[in-house]
Amino acid sequence: MRSLPYQTHKNLIVGIETGDDAAVWRIDKGRALISTADFFAPVVDDPHTWGRIAAANAASDVYAMGGSPRFALNLVAWPQGELPLEILSEVLAGGAAAAEQGGWTVVGGHTVDGPEPMYGQAVTGEADEQSLMTNAGARAGQSLVLTKPLGTGLLATAVKRSEPEAVETDGRLAQAYAAGVAEMTRLNAEAASAALEAKATAATDITGFGLLGHLRKLAAASGTGAVIRSEAVPVLPGVWDLLDQGFAPGGTARNLDHVRPWVKGSSDQRILTMLADAQTSGGLLFCCSAAAADNAVARLADSGHTAAVIGELTAADPGALLVT
Repeated sequence: MRSLPYQTHKNLIVGIETGDDAAVWRIDKGRALISTADFFAPVVDDPHTWGRIAAANAASDVYAMGGSPRFALNLVAWPQGELPLEILSEVLAGGAAAAEQGGWTVVGGHTVDGPEPMYGQAVTGEADEQSLMTNAGARAGQSLVLTKPLGTGLLATAVKRSEPEAVETDGRLAQAYAAGVAEMTRLNAEAASAALEAKATAATDITGFGLLGHLRKLAAASGTGAVIRSEAVPVLPGVWDLLDQGFAPGGTARNLDHVRPWVKGSSDQRILTMLADAQTSGGLLFCCSAAAADNAVARLADSGHTAAVIGELTAADPGALLVT
């Protein structure tokens, strides 16, 4: 979606790529506020889990810039004539649980009557201005670290098109569903800390535009090319089978159509579709030296993350993505 025009101010830090929908405000020397918002319709049936996922997703832009969320406002659209408010209470409780885990406070919000349920948060965070990670700071020769596996778009589509029993114990989607929920509710706080420790110069979170779309934007903003080793990219268990069964969401196909002019190397439709899969509450992708990348992956593995070095940045073909 194209952004609307916004007003500028001397304290608004412009001239840097700050992610998809985040603004950065200088509050005093060395300190900056990060403001972002995100909300969406349910991706799982359980309202509390949906609330946790939506809140974790909303905070991701703050983490992607190396910041810490401080407070948030709930954003809600609710068809109160069709769904009881008790379900909304569970959604809000899930969002509050994610906020409590991440150390930010939900201070209020706004609710409107809408044709379908929507939930998310407007999150404000704080960061050290000198350590801000942006889309435009990548350098040729750096490694690419991805901190969560791909496949949540495929999983969410399969869940929507399947019987409720499919996600229950011994159901055909049970393993993929459990792994997907664990990743979507996982905050990117530890990933951001690992990126800062690795002295990452650029980062983005992987959400609706998929890995290829977000990496293409980072590479173009930084004036670098990128190589992705597809066999190194972590993927949720069972989602390759979901792809083969035709559960790719429409957003994934649009992502691939958009980024295809800049993709070189592999023409394997199956691989490219996975790399373009539209993610919900995905991980961080950050850029740092090769040695620091290996250390970051080891640190993240110790904390339960499925992280990997998935490629590197090059000086050739700025904005182009070579998939091997």
